[in-house]
Amino acid sequence: MARKRRRAREFPLQFNRHFTFLHAKELAAYLHDLGIGDLYASSFVAAKEGSIHGYDVVNHTVFNREIGDEQSHRDLAEELRRLGMGLILDFVPNHMCVDSPENLWWMDVLENGPCSPYADFFDIDWHPAKKELTNKVLLPFLGDQYGKALEKGELRLVYREGAFFVTYAQLQIPLEPRSTLLIIGHRPEQLQQRLTAEDPARLELLSIIT
Repeated sequence: MARKRRRAREFPLQFNRHFTFLHAKELAAYLHDLGIGDLYASSFVAAKEGSIHGYDVVNHTVFNREIGDEQSHRDLAEELRRLGMGLILDFVPNHMCVDSPENLWWMDVLENGPCSPYADFFDIDWHPAKKELTNKVLLPFLGDQYGKALEKGELRLVYREGAFFVTYAQLQIPLEPRSTLLIIGHRPEQLQQRLTAEDPARLELLSIIT
């Protein structure tokens, strides 16, 4: 009497742009023949562009487009179901990428602080021991002291898509709304010299400041 082969509990798969849902589907039958019972998948929700491991997540609610879409995921699931295999997804809720503008929740928190609707999504102490950091986020991303980085011109103020940002290397950080007043209200005397009191552009700027 032939002895029934015992199936392994799970087999790990690392998903990224080099190994997609389609690749996993094509491999499923082979793994089934080896006695594998379940696929243990690395995170395949939306991650930073080009991520190899998938845990620098930017959105937990959609698939990583470099790995596949809903249809290709459904095709994989149906193939596993046909083979009697399962799919286990490994995800870590507090693993998110903090240096990508694709992480809209995090960018909103940096811009609006505790007023952001996503403020409670992150483990932030808004009232730390250092009172000057109240309702602020301390980000250790500079490669040198702040003053030195500023003198080197590594911190730049930019205006993109209707908003102001501070950039450092590839990192882009949105400014809080109140900081905008410091920028658009800078050197008002020069504005008075160039534009008359009735100039539409000047009136619009004053309206925005108000």
